[in-house]
Amino acid sequence: MSERTSKAEQILDAAEKMARIGGYHGFSFREIAKDVGIKAASVHYHFPGKQDLGAAIAKRYTERFLESLGAPDDPGAAPTELLQRYIAAYRRSLVEDKLMCLCGMFGAEITHLPDKVARETQIFFERNRDWLMTVIMRAGKKKKADAEKAAFSILATLEGAMILARTLDDPAAFDAVAQTLALE
Repeated sequence: MSERTSKAEQILDAAEKMARIGGYHGFSFREIAKDVGIKAASVHYHFPGKQDLGAAIAKRYTERFLESLGAPDDPGAAPTELLQRYIAAYRRSLVEDKLMCLCGMFGAEITHLPDKVARETQIFFERNRDWLMTVIMRAGKKKKADAEKAAFSILATLEGAMILARTLDDPAAFDAVAQTLALE
């Protein structure tokens, strides 16, 4: 990995962590530079504007999140196993990382985000909806419209469960909500 790539990754890591705590307005180039140990001008070298950085972290987050789940049509994984894998990804974020879903944070601020960041945030939810729809349809929901409704319900439930657990400082609240999810 080149020095430029390495620094860019460090910048993305710092920005993502700050955004998963405080949203899009919860980080600045100055704070990121301090965290990474570089000058703010160096952050601008890699990401000319905050909207470029915000879009980059949302895009990378989406890719990593979906990659961690695997293919929704993997014949070696039953739909129920895939749903559990999906729930576990949210739980890891909340319990192990002690962070919120980046795109959930950005989604709450969508009307105040630059277009580039808002679009990457929407892509996260679109791609997650599509992933879940594939799993749901494999589980026996034949109608696309029904699978979409179920996918939206799962997404909304898990995002809401994260907010509830964070607000109450109680991961058991997330678990209680997540246990209600099933592929029926």
